[in-house]
Amino acid sequence: MSVVVPANNAERYISEAIESVLNQTFEDYELIIVNDGSTDRTEDIILDYQKMDPRIIYLKNEENLRICRTLNRGLEAARGDYIARMDADDWSYPARLEKQLDYMRNNPDVVLVGSFIHVADGDMNVLNTRSYPLTDREIRSTLLKYSTFAHPVVMYKRQEALKCGKYDPSLYDSEDYDFYFRIGRHGKFANLPETLLKLRTHKKSVSHTRIQRQTLLTLYIKLKAVVEYEYKMSLTDRLYYISHLLGSILIPIRIRFWLFNLIRK
Repeated sequence: MSVVVPANNAERYISEAIESVLNQTFEDYELIIVNDGSTDRTEDIILDYQKMDPRIIYLKNEENLRICRTLNRGLEAARGDYIARMDADDWSYPARLEKQLDYMRNNPDVVLVGSFIHVADGDMNVLNTRSYPLTDREIRSTLLKYSTFAHPVVMYKRQEALKCGKYDPSLYDSEDYDFYFRIGRHGKFANLPETLLKLRTHKKSVSHTRIQRQTLLTLYIKLKAVVEYEYKMSLTDRLYYISHLLGSILIPIRIRFWLFNLIRK
């Protein structure tokens, strides 16, 4: 199994992220950290940990290539049959890898599994718990309304991720949403009813700084899923799409972000 972590100027948080992986109850994995053109001490910190643990594989982009190309580089370098995603500012609970891997092995028709998460502040104090639909049927009935996974806690099959084309660089900021629709054509979805990751929120997160682009991309990806990937949009999905579109025009970004978090709690 391979854990893929992209990192860009993450010196403040990356030690916690690395240690949360190194302290997993499941130990037979490789930790691939891709430094995406960091200009701070991120590289030094990663190299210090690599000296202590041979499971760490360090890759470096000489310039910032953004999240999609960085994730794709990690995917291409991975040797495990399963990929566990995590970001450089998040924290995985100790049994995360063991529980997700056991589920994947016991359910070979599942191509991607997520879990519930704790949403935390910059100091990792828990603010709330975010839950998601559990079964493939529930997930698919919701996916055209909003993303049914927390990307930093998903685990998926590497071969299916490669077959479906990896992450689309033109869709950065919403690359995960498009990826779900594509990999979902190769098997079933699932979420575990357990909280397996702390998601750190802070002012530099994508949701705060580029939410308008993210909103427009989400609307585009929904249409792409119907037209190109052959997903079926129900009447409820259509009404939700129209309200999403109107909201992107009429509701200020700050209020939209607040409403999003209120709905997803």
